[in-house]
Amino acid sequence: MQPINGSTQVPPKQLSTIAPTPSGLSRSPHLLSPTQVSQQLDSSPEGLSEAEAARRLARHGRNELDTGGGPSAVKILVRQVLNAMMLVLILAMAVSFAIKSWISSGVVAAVVVMNSLVGFVQEYAAQKTMDSLRTLASPTANVIRSSLAKVIVTAEIVPGDVVELRVGDTIPADIRLIESMNFEADEALLTGESLPVAKDASAVYTEDQVIGVGDRLNLAYSSATVTKGRAKGYVIATGMSTEIGHIAQALKGKSTRFRRPVPKPDTGVITWKAYARAILGTFKDTCLKYLGLNVGTPLQRKLSKLALVLFGIAVIFALIVLAANRFQNDSDVIVYAVATALCIIPSSLVVVLTITMSIGTKRMVKRNVIVRNMNALESLGKMVAKRAYIPAYGTYTIDDITDPFNPTSGVPSYSSMSPTAVAESDTIVPNAQPDQIDPTQHLTIPAVRSFMQVASLCNLAAVHEMPDGSWHGRGDPTEIGIQVFATRFGYGRDALLAATPDDPSRDGHERRSSFPLNETWSQLAEFPFDSDVKRMSVVFRSRPALRPGEPELTETAPTDVVLMKGAVERVLTACTSMLSAEGAVEFTTDRRENILANMEALASEGLRVLALASREWKEDVPEWRGYPREEVEKDMTLLGLIGLYDPPRLESYASVKKCHQAGITVHMLTGDHKSTAQAIAQQVGIIPKALYRVPPTLLQAVIMTAAEFDALSDAEVDALPILPLVVARCAPHTKVRMVDALHRRGCFVAMTGDGVNDSPSLKVADVGIAMGGGSDVAKSAADIVLIDDNFASILNAVEEGRRMFDNIKKFILHVLAENIAQGCTLLIGLAFKDVSGVSVFPLSPVEVLWIVLITSGLPDMGLGMINATPDVMLRPPHDRHRGVFTNEVLLDMLVYGLWMSALCISSFVLIVYGFGSRNLGVGCNNDYSESCATVFRARAATFTCLTWFALFLAWEMVDLRRSFFRMKPGMFDHSGISWEWGLVFVETGLFFAGVELWKFAKRVYIRHCKVDEFARDPEEDLEMGAFSRYTTLAMATMEEKRM
Repeated sequence: MQPINGSTQVPPKQLSTIAPTPSGLSRSPHLLSPTQVSQQLDSSPEGLSEAEAARRLARHGRNELDTGGGPSAVKILVRQVLNAMMLVLILAMAVSFAIKSWISSGVVAAVVVMNSLVGFVQEYAAQKTMDSLRTLASPTANVIRSSLAKVIVTAEIVPGDVVELRVGDTIPADIRLIESMNFEADEALLTGESLPVAKDASAVYTEDQVIGVGDRLNLAYSSATVTKGRAKGYVIATGMSTEIGHIAQALKGKSTRFRRPVPKPDTGVITWKAYARAILGTFKDTCLKYLGLNVGTPLQRKLSKLALVLFGIAVIFALIVLAANRFQNDSDVIVYAVATALCIIPSSLVVVLTITMSIGTKRMVKRNVIVRNMNALESLGKMVAKRAYIPAYGTYTIDDITDPFNPTSGVPSYSSMSPTAVAESDTIVPNAQPDQIDPTQHLTIPAVRSFMQVASLCNLAAVHEMPDGSWHGRGDPTEIGIQVFATRFGYGRDALLAATPDDPSRDGHERRSSFPLNETWSQLAEFPFDSDVKRMSVVFRSRPALRPGEPELTETAPTDVVLMKGAVERVLTACTSMLSAEGAVEFTTDRRENILANMEALASEGLRVLALASREWKEDVPEWRGYPREEVEKDMTLLGLIGLYDPPRLESYASVKKCHQAGITVHMLTGDHKSTAQAIAQQVGIIPKALYRVPPTLLQAVIMTAAEFDALSDAEVDALPILPLVVARCAPHTKVRMVDALHRRGCFVAMTGDGVNDSPSLKVADVGIAMGGGSDVAKSAADIVLIDDNFASILNAVEEGRRMFDNIKKFILHVLAENIAQGCTLLIGLAFKDVSGVSVFPLSPVEVLWIVLITSGLPDMGLGMINATPDVMLRPPHDRHRGVFTNEVLLDMLVYGLWMSALCISSFVLIVYGFGSRNLGVGCNNDYSESCATVFRARAATFTCLTWFALFLAWEMVDLRRSFFRMKPGMFDHSGISWEWGLVFVETGLFFAGVELWKFAKRVYIRHCKVDEFARDPEEDLEMGAFSRYTTLAMATMEEKRM
């Protein structure tokens, strides 16, 4: 099958379906040329204006599939009511109503309603917040609007937008391609094609050709993934109008049942036992899901297990109460048994956990973990080319650059010496002011001209001057920096690709060159940058440029050249010659060492160094697609080096220091050269600045190249006391090996990345963190996306996560200590029996319910919202296997609970037996009489003590170790008390004395017995020689290999 332009096509594998023409085009877009699509969409290669895009967004709607709306209020309310802990309360309420204990049942009913409503409101708000965050963290697309490159969320793309696609991107909408270079897309989601499909933007089909969706090579479809090359095109359909949207519409309304699959034996015959196992498995999964034992986060699953254990203890406590009273059919005893059971159930745990998570999510938004301002991406990655070394001529330096996109910004200077000679002499011959001497004066030198041609053409970035005089760049930050450098010399990409140098139709915003451009260039092929080969090559054809009115020189044959740039080591391996002042000379070992020395000199300044090379291409290749890359990238001629400076963010150093203080070790895995990586790591504090104090053998262990690290076996890596802090020239598998090595040491690993090559390591890390400006493949593999690409935002998330974890631990400790205190008080109180042999309760059932559901519940909510303690980022990470139930928490729980219980029982005993009549009366659990006066007063004092203890314990829980005094911070069956208040105050004083004494003992123990409690600073450790353990057998082996 042939399209009208004559390019060969694969026979169609499916018939086209009849569907509405996208965006009102006259015909299906694969039948239209790019010019026709542009005219019918009223768009242009410069893109839509912002105003027009807003109008089209209002007319066509957001570029989203219909997924059925936001969170369901009914489901959330049902989930709040039908959970294990709430059902225990409902069961207790039913028992209370059954025995006609109206007060108790009313209190429980009120608490059920309050907990359900509070939990519903907070969870609904949290779900709405998460929906908005998912919108903010949705995939992004690179579009051109008003000639400017922008990054927007895919939902805001409209028909007519011009979208740029690159490797790793998820195609945001259906697109008619207008440019493509080695472009392939994985369309398995749409067509089922197992292999990526090679696209051809130049293809145009006719109506008599029956072309299936999968064979329309000039279209790119929404949700497909770019696997190779790059492309640009017009958006022709969005949302439910896309091909994937048609499938979603056809599937809408269909649902699946939650059940275990029926196992199919090798014989192919399914027996009734297989169905029985599937049914039982489904029932088991449903029960575990309802109990929360197989869903949710690890913390939620642990709390669900805790609830199950406490429910069992509650049943045992209720049976003990009934057994102590010989299972009498007495309503008071039954209510007391219910109250005793409820005092063990942390009824407020679910609602407090929901509130804490909801508040934490909102606080993360406020702390810029998610940033609404997408324009923040425009300030990222402004890399500048500061040094260029051309062996045949000398070294160029650009200083005082104020605008990284403006080729006229900065002071250029030139020295005939190499970077190594400049570094040794520390002198450089300055040029005159830039406005007095045009940098293009050096373009008369052929070596400089060749260098600038590679810098400009082996480059996908573009630099433009806007009508208001401002400059903007579009593309990768590294390539923008190189393009600005070439444009400074009048060798911008647009100028070289223009039809004629003085063509008035040429873009007037491109900086003109005072040096005559005698050639025009057209691209034939591109071999894109790959993380394995670490270089990029293009094949261009040059022709003599014609002046207006000049006759065409048909006898002049065009010249084809291969242009290459990339990592210095990888480019040098492809070079057999070097351009020097004497011309092209053989690339000997001495010349290679000289180039590497100059690269080290540039890299030691913190510059990212790339090498540029070229060669003449003489073969005639009719079809470049599929041509072997290794046949092109050989026999190259080295032209020079270029050094780019990517200034670290101002907050990077402080952020790394905070990581060290928080016990977080920062490892830097980069594709930069070893010297560049070392200089940057020093600037941001990953390694110490005073490296001269570190022995050379130790320094070789702290900073490795990927080749050195990969040369070690897993056993040798595990033998290293500490893994290297900096690994340079990393490949994707090196990053995965580092994550695996950290996992083998029991570390919790968070990995950051932005490229397609980072996605494997993001996937295997415990937490993958993708940059907002990175590829969609990396974002899909990550757990967190930082829209602002700011390392400090990771610290904000860590701090907020630790605050939430601490608060959850505090309110769990508070509520369980209270439960222990009440449970012990009520069980021990069973020993107080009146003359009829019935236990006299030290607390009435209503008092118990009030303390459990009100007095303890409200402080727990407050504990979930308090600010972080001052040392939250000075502690090492917690043990993720233990979670909140550390030895300290378990011991605190017992100490505080038993101490409060002992004080409550002692207050009851002192009032009844010490100062009272020692008479427990008769029937004092329900009715008041003169004989019950002492019991009622003792019960009131016990209730007051326990109430105060619950409130004061909440204050004590604000900090688990710091002293309370140093922190900034009738329905009831009892009668009034007078002098008993003194006893309450005494008991309160004893409560504080006991808790403070316990905290003091903990501080003494930690101070003397746990010296490593606080996180240590790796930089200080390194300078003190703590890493001397690196001199291991593995490192000795590496030394032997080097020798």
